[in-house]
Amino acid sequence: MIDSGSTTFMLVCTMLVFLMTPALALFYGGLSRRKNTVNTMFMSIAIIGVVGVLWMVAGQSLAYGGDGSPFIGGFDQLFLNGTLEEVLNPVDGTFPPIVNIAYQMMFAVITTAIITGALAGRMKFGAVLTFAGIWLLLVYAPLAHMVWGGEGSLIGSMIGALDFAGGDVVHISSGVTGLVLCVLLGKRRGFGMLSYRPHNVPSIVLGAGLLWFGWFGFNSGSEFAADAVAGLALLNTAIAPAAAMISWMAVEKLMTGKATLVGACTGLVTGLVVITPAAGFVAPWAALVMGIIVAPICYYGISWLKKKIGYDDALDAFGCHGIGGIVGGILTGLFCVPELSWNDMGGLLYTGDPSLLIAQVEGILITVVFVVVMAFIIGFVVKKIFGGLRVEESVENEGLDVSLHGESAYPAFNGLD
Repeated sequence: MIDSGSTTFMLVCTMLVFLMTPALALFYGGLSRRKNTVNTMFMSIAIIGVVGVLWMVAGQSLAYGGDGSPFIGGFDQLFLNGTLEEVLNPVDGTFPPIVNIAYQMMFAVITTAIITGALAGRMKFGAVLTFAGIWLLLVYAPLAHMVWGGEGSLIGSMIGALDFAGGDVVHISSGVTGLVLCVLLGKRRGFGMLSYRPHNVPSIVLGAGLLWFGWFGFNSGSEFAADAVAGLALLNTAIAPAAAMISWMAVEKLMTGKATLVGACTGLVTGLVVITPAAGFVAPWAALVMGIIVAPICYYGISWLKKKIGYDDALDAFGCHGIGGIVGGILTGLFCVPELSWNDMGGLLYTGDPSLLIAQVEGILITVVFVVVMAFIIGFVVKKIFGGLRVEESVENEGLDVSLHGESAYPAFNGLD
């Protein structure tokens, strides 16, 4: 029998997860240079359309269709075949399956949009959308199946790795893909010589706040029921970002002598990322520890590793989501409460058994290898299609807003960029 409370809960969570993508547009837009604000925000907004259509056409089927393949779903739900029959002839369950289709669509949208933070200010708009569409079908959908595809799936079932709301599927996949595109695109003009400072701090704060708000639906909704575990996930989604924000501020003050508002917002995002794979598996004290741990690691990745290796992760998609997702997946293997686990394996701290920790690392490694290989292949294909991924030097110098879109975020503003 359908539970109206859980159905309402999932409908609200779906809308909260949708809100995360416009919020990301505000967050990324504020972090970008003024002359690229429209383009940066437009990439996130346009992806809502691209992914929304493709999820209906094939994404849902490739991710959650089929009958037990380890690597990918099937073709039985193309164009959401069978959906109307479920509406006309309801089946028993906690909530109607059609609601989950919309919920998973919103996950696919925000995951794909996260990638754009790594390539801001230099990639052709058509190439971005083409890459996003192919990536959704060939990377995100198979990975979602490998982790959340149920019995027989490679990572979630055969290996036994846990991912409550998307450490592997969402954050590692998008962050690592962003890193691959950084390599394929090359650095922005003047990178390492010019100061690329955020141009709109209020937009960053608003975007971060709305992301946090939407994340409550992102994590608690992944329980798929309005119950105590959903409440635990929501509570942990409040605690970990708060701890990460304070931790980031402390590290920033220690390293630079000043704590910044942009840094605090970045820190809270790393806390949201790190708790995502563990939200319904760990105690609140563990969420606190995870938030404290992740901030200095991501700070190091953004402030030192990026400069040391030389990749230009423009808005730190890899630094926040890739690194933070890896940390969260590993810490899940330490702190998972055995009674909350999906596979009866508890964290090392509780059981003394490293089996879950090993499974978490194996799942992360498979995710990274799969994403790197596929992202490079898709990137080279899109590069051939468009005769290059990058805009012309004159367009980059002028700014992508006016050159590509004929719009300016601040048409009456006459200050310096």
